[in-house]
Amino acid sequence: MTRIAPPATQDGPRRGRPRDAARDRAILDATLAVLAENGYGALTTAAVAARAGVSTATLYRRWSSKDELVIAAAATHVEDIHAQPDTGTLEGDLRVLLRDKAAALTGEAGRLMQALVGEAAQNVALADALTTAFLEPVHRRVAEAVRRAAERGEIAAVAEVDLLGAVVVGPLMSRFLLMPRPDQVDAATAQAAADRFLPFALRAVGGR
Repeated sequence: MTRIAPPATQDGPRRGRPRDAARDRAILDATLAVLAENGYGALTTAAVAARAGVSTATLYRRWSSKDELVIAAAATHVEDIHAQPDTGTLEGDLRVLLRDKAAALTGEAGRLMQALVGEAAQNVALADALTTAFLEPVHRRVAEAVRRAAERGEIAAVAEVDLLGAVVVGPLMSRFLLMPRPDQVDAATAQAAADRFLPFALRAVGGR
């Protein structure tokens, strides 16, 4: 008796329905909203799913845990290092950088950092995500501005340029992150605060 062979199967995993980028963004935006309102400790995946208008099953198909979800939300705020313009002077470069950071800290990014900074002290993965999203990009921007200034002859070359980011931006971050509600600061006030820090930032990197 001849047996009929079963139909051939394709190698590799089956392809499911493509992920919906708009739905992903809605979930991440909902995560940020719940974080801003309730803080990390009170954030639940059920609350995020309800805010985004999706099921918890939909959420878990994308992110398997609360930490993964929050880390993905933080990644949406990664600053673009290439957005730093070359103004032609160290003072101009640092002014733009400080104003940009002040605007970020008094907006949604600032609310996110306030909600997560306490948890990050005991959560290594979350601390790494915040460092990647908020600290490393601005530190690279400072380093690039200082290198350009040294090449133009404005300042002497700095040996440990990677440390300057914390020196230049750290005081501004402390100023806004320790405020109860940085999002209530208007754009003009944030810009004025950034400009007040500018002379100190210039002196810190050897400028005048």
